[in-house]
Amino acid sequence: MPYKTRQSASIERLLSENRDRHLTAETLYRLLQDAGERVGQTTVYRHLEKLCAEGRVRKYTLGDAGACYQLAEDGGACRAHYHLKCTRCGKLIHARCDFLDRLSGHIFAEHGFAVDGSKTVLYGLCKDCREREEGDGCSSTPTK
Repeated sequence: MPYKTRQSASIERLLSENRDRHLTAETLYRLLQDAGERVGQTTVYRHLEKLCAEGRVRKYTLGDAGACYQLAEDGGACRAHYHLKCTRCGKLIHARCDFLDRLSGHIFAEHGFAVDGSKTVLYGLCKDCREREEGDGCSSTPTK
């Protein structure tokens, strides 16, 4: 097992506590500062890259947000499913769904294209944000 420093342990803890959010290195740095951790921004980047190389953290890109990081606690299964990203609150949902699996199978069988689930993100509003919006008298859900 690789040696774990206080800084890398703190980064892993923050990623674990925020597993439903995508966190950039800058966000992690600010969270560490807010928690009273004395760590430099360069150290955060260096530790994230090391944790990625060790397979303990996964790095991916979501649109214009730049690189985001996630704790790799699922043994690589994250590559096997789509992700849903709320455009309002930033929540990242792992969509383990038979229908989306069949969609990937269809795309491969009919179009010869292998979808990379780790890079496939569908954008929209999560259930919580939709319910809040509907409570305000507005709805982004199309009517029939």
